[in-house]
Amino acid sequence: MNRLQSEVMSSFKRRFNSKPLLISSPGRVNLIGEHTDYNNGFVLPAAIDKSITLAISPNSAKMIRLHSVDMNNEYCEIPISDKYKKTGIHWADYVIGVVDQLSIAGFNIGGFDCVFGGDVPIGAGLSSSAALENGVVFGLSKLFALDLNLIDMARIAMSAENNFVGMQCGIMDQFASLHGKQNSVIKLDCKTLDFEYFPFAFDDVCILLCDTTVRRSLTGSDYNTRRQECDLGVHVLSQFDPSIQSLRDVNPELLQLHKYDMFEVIYRRCKYVLDENIRVEAACDHLLTGNLKDFGAKMYESHYGLKNDYEVSCKELDILVDITETMDDVLGARMMGGGFGGCTINLVKRENISDITAKIRSEYHSATGKDPVFHVVNIGSGTHIVDDEMA
Repeated sequence: MNRLQSEVMSSFKRRFNSKPLLISSPGRVNLIGEHTDYNNGFVLPAAIDKSITLAISPNSAKMIRLHSVDMNNEYCEIPISDKYKKTGIHWADYVIGVVDQLSIAGFNIGGFDCVFGGDVPIGAGLSSSAALENGVVFGLSKLFALDLNLIDMARIAMSAENNFVGMQCGIMDQFASLHGKQNSVIKLDCKTLDFEYFPFAFDDVCILLCDTTVRRSLTGSDYNTRRQECDLGVHVLSQFDPSIQSLRDVNPELLQLHKYDMFEVIYRRCKYVLDENIRVEAACDHLLTGNLKDFGAKMYESHYGLKNDYEVSCKELDILVDITETMDDVLGARMMGGGFGGCTINLVKRENISDITAKIRSEYHSATGKDPVFHVVNIGSGTHIVDDEMA
């Protein structure tokens, strides 16, 4: 066990008189393919070596008893019910949302105890919420013999976020966290859920996350508005081709042909999504040939599409990306996640990481008065049992 796992296990044993199942559920990065998942497009994520650890065990109290070792040691209890409501505790809603969606799907979930903590930075675009949801559904499937496969789990976790928490995300975050594989990224087709692993093991290059320290709640209006704008584009285009059900069904020529049949802002949202799908496929080709220079160029293209056409960036994210463009030791950079704050993801030369972070820190502080936070992450395994014995 690592330090985090030991801390969670110790906390569980102090609070509950039972032997838990210990689960590790990772955060994720997405190298390219942003805001395409809920448009049935392509994404290229990977699980990382920062995770949520959960200790979970059934109880006979007909209660869901939850303790977060991170959130000021908050504790709450929720009675088992046929219909769940929000708790008023933000982190607890992600857990109860999973139980709610399992119940709606016809599964009988009894009382359980859960203690969790993590080292996935919250609000930085690394999908700490998906990591928690995945850990809960993975654990409950084991405890109550639900026999769910990983895709079933991803769908339940996504439904919890969509239908209970109120964040209209796609399936990428949950899927990547569950299906992660060391030294590999996942090309996921969000329309069919077909996926393919691509190798990502470069000794001289690492993934550097630069956190703006700007936080914005994604359950607010901006993220969901982007989804509605894309849906409006689909509605307009489907009048000319009834087979169109999502932006995945639209080709660039058709969109260009009907550019003036929709509001200009709707056109730009749709154009970004179509362009980004093309970039993901090109980026995968570059990985197969080991061409990280051209892969990085696609990352920069992605960022400027997110900034100018999709408009989900912010001043601080743009500054971080702009700083890197003149740095030879940075191969590619872009904003990552829902946007409006959080992190940029950067491919950088490992041997010069200290010089890179020093330059970024200095220039970012000069421009914003803020100090960025840096995370070097490795690609890791998906959600899994740490100890497959109830110990």
